[in-house]
This record gives sequence, C-alpha cells and structure tokens, in this order.
Amino acid sequence: MYYVVYGFLWLVSLLPLRILYFFGDCIYGIIFYIIKYRRDVVVDNIKNAFPEMSSKDVRKNAKQFYHNFIDTFIETIKLISAGEKFLYKHASCEIDLINELSDTGKNIHIMAGHQFNWEFANLIFSNKAKAPFVGVYMPLSNKALDKIFFNLRKRYGTVLIAAQDFKNKMHSVFSQQYLLALAADQNPGHPGNAYWMNFMGRPAPFVTGPAKGAVKNNTAIVLVGFTKLKRGYYHFTTKLLAEDGAQSNPAALTVLYKNELEKIIKADPANYLWSHRRWKYEYKPEYGKFYEG
Repeated sequence: MYYVVYGFLWLVSLLPLRILYFFGDCIYGIIFYIIKYRRDVVVDNIKNAFPEMSSKDVRKNAKQFYHNFIDTFIETIKLISAGEKFLYKHASCEIDLINELSDTGKNIHIMAGHQFNWEFANLIFSNKAKAPFVGVYMPLSNKALDKIFFNLRKRYGTVLIAAQDFKNKMHSVFSQQYLLALAADQNPGHPGNAYWMNFMGRPAPFVTGPAKGAVKNNTAIVLVGFTKLKRGYYHFTTKLLAEDGAQSNPAALTVLYKNELEKIIKADPANYLWSHRRWKYEYKPEYGKFYEG
C-alpha cells in the first residue's frame, strides 16, 4: 500500500504549484461551505482571541485560515518531489543566531507555535543548522502516509522522535549537541499539570515540559516565528529568549514565549492553527498559580 500511495502522491507533486493551488481552492470550497470542518471552532477561537474584530473580519480571517491550512498540505505534497532549489525559492530563515549559539557549544531548545508552514520550517532549519536538528512528532494512524511524511521530514537530517518514545530515546539523542524543536503551545494532557496564564486575553494552560527541559539541561531558548510573505512563500525569524536556561524560571520562560507568540499571531491572525481548541479547559483555583504577564 505504501508504494501505491507514494507513487500517486509523487505523480501529483510533479504538477506545477499553481495547478495544485487550483485543486486546493476547490477543496477549500468543499471544506468551508459544505463539510464545514471545525468551522464553528475556528470562528469561535478567532472571536475569543480578537473580541474587537468585526464579524466581517472574523469571517475573512476564518476563510483565509482555511486557505492557509489547505495550502500547507498542498505545499507538503509538492515537497515530495521538489528539491533544494524549490525549498530555497519558497522559504528563508534567520539561521545566524542558532549557528552562533551552536558554535559556542550550546544546546538549543527552539520554541514555536502552530503556524503555517511547519514543513518548510523543518526542512530549511535542518538543512542550514550546524547541530543535529531534533523534532518530536505524532505518528499518523495511516501507516503508508506516516512513512511518507517521516521520510520527507528527515530528508535533510532531522532526527525524528515519536512523542510516545521521547522519554525512552531522549538520553541517546541528547548525548551529543542538538537543537530540539518543540511546539510549545500544546494543550497539556491534564489542565492541572500546566502553567496557566492569559493567552490572547483568555485563560489557557501551557505545557510545562519545554521550559522545564530548557532549565534542567541549561539550553539556550530561541523563539522561531513564522511569516507568510505571500502564497507559497515563507520567512522564519529567530529571537533569543534566554542564553542559559538554568538561570531562568520555567514559568517565566513560558510567559515570555507566550507574549512573543501573541505578537506574531496578532501580526497575521489567519496564519495560526485555529482549528484546535486552545481554550478547551476552564481555569480552576485547584490547578495552582495563575501567571500574569
């Protein structure tokens, strides 16, 4: 089955991007207007994050989100057959900060949010970084697609670790210099095991692992921001949050990360993954301290 699916997707990926986008626009119409996939969740999330936004602008950003969401998968299919020339034409990144930190011998935790297009980000950073680029991923239930995406993501050397295997494999991976990329805006498994703070003006829980790991292992912490320049073109920025994690407080680091992520989202609301329920939990005093900032 793998070779059948891969062969089909490889042939599709040979089509020019403009034709793939045409099919993507057709899929958008079906998903947004007919299936209405998570449309209420997306609209409610944008309303919650931007209460000052008019209904017209909420709908505009929701529609653009779906275009961005579908474009990500269209562009990922294109990457199956596309090479470095295509990658560097469509994506650029600020790598100097990361490589300068690596030159000093530092390990680095890269903290990012769920923005588009994360597949471009993985490939370009893994290709340009001096130290091994480690990514934690969730395996797909479809084994054929999981293998296709796994092979694509490790093309330029990314060391991929399944989320459920992270505890077992982290020691061997971290025995040498590394860059660890994490989406730090995940919802925790349990709301009581989280850092609670206002995110886009509403209480939300943040996972504790990324910041705690940075403090424990004394890594540098770098925020990577995603900018969609225009359709199919991306630029990835870097900002140093802390050079020595051991000198920081994990909760304070998470607040700092959250504040920077909010700025990025506000600059381009439609480029954030609004289809996941960021405010699925309500804060309760028994969850512990509520962090301001």
